[in-house]
Amino acid sequence: MFVRSNRGVWKRAGSAAQASIHREQLHQQPLKCSGSGVPAASASGMSHRRHLSSSSSETQNQTSPTGPRSPYSSPSAEAKQKREHDREFLISVLESSATKRDARAYLQTFGSKLAGAAGTGSGPKKPSAAGAVVLHDGIRAVTDVPRFVQGPEKETAAQIDETPHVAIVKLSEPQAWDDTLLDGVVKTLTQLRDLGLVSVIVVDCHADPGHVLDWQSTVAQQTDRVLRAIGRYGFPAATVVDSGIWKSKSSSESSRTLGALSSVTPAGHFVGCGASFTTPLQHGHILVVPPRSFCEETLKYLAADANKVVFALASFFSGLPIPEQFPRGDELSAEDVEQPARRAVVDRIIVIDPLGGIPSQRQGHVAQVFINLEEEFNDIQAALHAKAQTGLPDTAPANVPGGLKSHHIRNLQLARSTLAILPSTASAVITSPAEAANLKPRISSSLFAGEVRTRRGQNPLIHNLLTDRPIYSSSLPIGRIKPLSPNSEILVPRMPTTTLAKKGLPLTIFPNTRAGPWVPPKPGAPRLRLTDTCIDLPRLVHLINDSFSRKLDVEHYLNRVQDSLAGIIIAGEYEGGAILTWERPFGMDEETAYRSGRLVPYLDKFAVLKKSQGAGGVADIVFNAMVRDAFPNGVCWRSRKNNPVNKWYFERSCGVRKLSESNWAMFWTSQGASLNEDLMKDYEDICRNVAPSWADTKQAAD
Repeated sequence: MFVRSNRGVWKRAGSAAQASIHREQLHQQPLKCSGSGVPAASASGMSHRRHLSSSSSETQNQTSPTGPRSPYSSPSAEAKQKREHDREFLISVLESSATKRDARAYLQTFGSKLAGAAGTGSGPKKPSAAGAVVLHDGIRAVTDVPRFVQGPEKETAAQIDETPHVAIVKLSEPQAWDDTLLDGVVKTLTQLRDLGLVSVIVVDCHADPGHVLDWQSTVAQQTDRVLRAIGRYGFPAATVVDSGIWKSKSSSESSRTLGALSSVTPAGHFVGCGASFTTPLQHGHILVVPPRSFCEETLKYLAADANKVVFALASFFSGLPIPEQFPRGDELSAEDVEQPARRAVVDRIIVIDPLGGIPSQRQGHVAQVFINLEEEFNDIQAALHAKAQTGLPDTAPANVPGGLKSHHIRNLQLARSTLAILPSTASAVITSPAEAANLKPRISSSLFAGEVRTRRGQNPLIHNLLTDRPIYSSSLPIGRIKPLSPNSEILVPRMPTTTLAKKGLPLTIFPNTRAGPWVPPKPGAPRLRLTDTCIDLPRLVHLINDSFSRKLDVEHYLNRVQDSLAGIIIAGEYEGGAILTWERPFGMDEETAYRSGRLVPYLDKFAVLKKSQGAGGVADIVFNAMVRDAFPNGVCWRSRKNNPVNKWYFERSCGVRKLSESNWAMFWTSQGASLNEDLMKDYEDICRNVAPSWADTKQAAD
């Protein structure tokens, strides 16, 4: 499952998770809203609902993680159920295809949270045979290990960041979920809390203006269902916050007052009682927020758009100003406002929707695995709008307003608006309830049908938390994900239904592929050069040197690609990139190769900064731009036979061939290339004869 070098790091992660799920905390007294200006009836109702939540938990003080305790159950049976729950949790953690780098990044972010939750503070001093002392610091960072100290040492209190890490979760249409589905989703959210990420759940029951009373009843019922489901998984339980979201008096007045800040502040909704959110979060409570807001003009509660509630929560936790913090009548700029401190770190926006992730525009009904919002948002939104206007039959449930395509557009816009105000490390995950619950799929005509398997798949939410990546790489060909079978009755393939969206990186491509894929220039015609002003050559050289851990012979390289450069792809601020050339078989002149169509697209350099490797999908972004936009008909490249990246190359290529009497392996993405012997000879001739351009003679570092 893991290579040996990863076991030590993941053993610490597993130990922390195991300690966390075994903890027992003293039950907290009912929490009261300390915000000013809350109506008395609202505060009383909120306190009452919290008291019900605590009472529900108290009556289940001996509740097993898998359900309410039976009066006839024995302690041994409950212990067995608890062990089974713990085992499933640890399996979910260990089954995530995470690397040592993933484990290190995860522990650096959430290690202190696990240590604090599990009560693994600084351990006692243990005398050694030599009179020394071993100090056990607990899991606070990857670099923390027991220290051998000779003689006395003054201990200092560890500075642990008390800011909670939260995920804002939107449960869409939970009234359409059965109890098994809801229980599975809640179970996953409690496991995320055990891993250091506490959920703030927004219950999204679409409001029907013509049936307000029915909507209110539905919201109350579904809030109670979620509350009881969380209560079945031990302490701390859930807290309902039903009076924390307020609606400003006038959206136009707020917009005028905020001036330059109006583009990033909640659209008429804000958190009016901050303590009702921050206080229970500090005690590890999962929060449940009904989709309604208190209107200052009418002093009543009205139905609120769940997306606006999510955005208001993201703004509040991030420390963005709210309308009530500004004096009336004066237009303010961003420089005039002193922003309050951040209340929590919002690491994830999670949308659990029966319709699943954003549909792919290239691969039929498959969900788009990864979205680089900086580069892809406009194209994806335009495509969804175009499909919504085609008049084709819509398979969305009847209670989904606007139809299936409009529903996906709303989820996409929610991801973009929230991530725009969050740190670049945050991400949005859009998935289906069945995927979030990690239920064993079954053949069915229902919305959540899947394949028949002998074991569960990886949980996309837990996998994403541990790795910051989707389960499937976005650059992986669909054939690698979908097991092709001629007999669909034997195997119903599992297709992705989860989309991971990130703020992402801008993508720069020279020549621009908007006009179409790259084509060979005529001999003697003007062509792109690496010395052109549109390319920052020093940063490009630094990118290559850092990625390959060796120094490029710049002069030799510029001379070699001067008349063969096809194009260059740059991700972000030179965080990743690819240099591609038009190569011709050895000994053939350019004119002959051009007229005979034997100029071969060749990937000359593929580089990612070390700090960006394995994170943010930089490699996937560059690779996708190469094979989908620049060279959709195929490209070839070479790699040393002992290069650890070859597995990644192999999974994304159409074929690989080890070149005899050399240290090179040849890859290609051209469909059917292996059946064309002449093309394979040209590929091999080019991969054998391209001259390296390094300032040293050593092999590339791993």
